[in-house]
Amino acid sequence: MFKNKKIVFMGTPDYATVIFEKILEENYNIVALFTQPDKPVGRKQELTPPHIKKFALENGLSIPIYQPSTLKDIAIQNTIVELNTDLIIVAANGQILPREVLDIAPCINLHASLLPQYRGASPIQQALLNNDTYTGVTAMNMDVGLDSGDILGYKYVEIDKDCVVADLFDNLSLCAANLTVEILERFDLLLPKKQNLSLVSHCKKVTKNDGLVKFDNASLLYNKYRAYKSWPDIYLESGLKIKDCILVDRESNNEVGKIVEIDKEFVIVSCKLGKIKIINVQPSSKKQMNAVSYIRGKRLEIGDDFS
Repeated sequence: MFKNKKIVFMGTPDYATVIFEKILEENYNIVALFTQPDKPVGRKQELTPPHIKKFALENGLSIPIYQPSTLKDIAIQNTIVELNTDLIIVAANGQILPREVLDIAPCINLHASLLPQYRGASPIQQALLNNDTYTGVTAMNMDVGLDSGDILGYKYVEIDKDCVVADLFDNLSLCAANLTVEILERFDLLLPKKQNLSLVSHCKKVTKNDGLVKFDNASLLYNKYRAYKSWPDIYLESGLKIKDCILVDRESNNEVGKIVEIDKEFVIVSCKLGKIKIINVQPSSKKQMNAVSYIRGKRLEIGDDFS
């Protein structure tokens, strides 16, 4: 049975932790955890362990933890060999696996899209940016390319029209965890399938600059909000962050960026196409506040530019 095989798990963020925990619950034999090095976080730059390492330590797991800065290190590669590794599972590890590691044992990657769609670093955000109605997780055999390996299985997830990135991450994490167990249960029976190269698309790493928005298209602004909520957030050229908003309409033609309605709890702003309801904002170097309090402090009224 595959449960007797020796599995090396590689992953770093919350997404990986959910998969890691599920494999442990199903009593598979994880012989080592590889994750990224501890990193300085916050204003005080406190050295902080990756989420998955913190989970392992808090739960008293006896699994050895390795935190190499690169998997190209021959000593690290020898360690994986010495573990008598039968299978390597990779989930958002953040490092490229060199050919030398791929040749040690079969490597399964859990990618948060329906490959070959959205190869790359930000598939979850890209699905929201494109206002997709569904996405999913792909299990694939890893090769030296970028998310180009043969497919072992899929799981699909519907995307609610108001779903934001954190919620979709949570849904896909559970989806990936269940898919991983299904793949492990029938690994020896699977027939990997080549990806359809005619359907390949890519997505890049998200940067802070991606959060900049203008009041041109309410739908596009709202999709950016859904994709980038929490980080990098969406913000105006003035630096004002829009922390919470709701799409009012997609199709009306309006003046750009005008306040058209003020309620007790929100402000409605017109876009060239559509309108957006803004609930909470955060001025540069200040705390989050209600949008109404913000415009009152700026002495803005209906017909004024929201900025």
